[in-house]
Amino acid sequence: MAEGMSTREATIERWTAGLAEANGDPGGGAAAGVMLAVAAGLMSMVAGYSDLDEVRERARALREAALNDADADAAASAAFGAAFRRDDEGRDAAIRAAAADAARASARLGERARDAVPDLEVLAGEGDPALIADVAVAAAALRAALASARTNVSYDLAAMRSGGLGLDEVRAQHPELWATVAGLDDAIARVDGLVSRIDDRAAPTA
Repeated sequence: MAEGMSTREATIERWTAGLAEANGDPGGGAAAGVMLAVAAGLMSMVAGYSDLDEVRERARALREAALNDADADAAASAAFGAAFRRDDEGRDAAIRAAAADAARASARLGERARDAVPDLEVLAGEGDPALIADVAVAAAALRAALASARTNVSYDLAAMRSGGLGLDEVRAQHPELWATVAGLDDAIARVDGLVSRIDDRAAPTA
């Protein structure tokens, strides 16, 4: 981001203005981190009102980690773009390395989001009933983070083809990242199930 502005330090206006620029730093991966931080913030709020202290502490820690992940993903995105702009004999290797780093950054964020799903389920079942709409909004933000991370990991792995690898080679060299995509699919389905179960309480006139 311009002038080294971090997600943590920026105002919403400045950060989204940076997101709107045509430089990819921040980009979709960093946006996923912000969405995860929003989900965590809402979860912390609901847990606080509901006297669910352990859930609240985990949500607070998740919000902090998500902001750090947003900045890490922005840096990985910048390096990814730089690798594609190279015009020398090291370009293919640089693309493969940068794509792997970018995939790892998104996978780390996605795994944090996936690990938050059980706490979201606790809040849906044990949280203050008056805050069920906030739980639903947290679920929407968490789902967005999961779906974004899934897309980014998949895209980054596929981008290694521009570095001279076939998809079978990518899968063989990065099996844990390849498996992450399926794990995030499962987490998304779990959040969708939760939303379906609480929708009549969160939006009774819908």
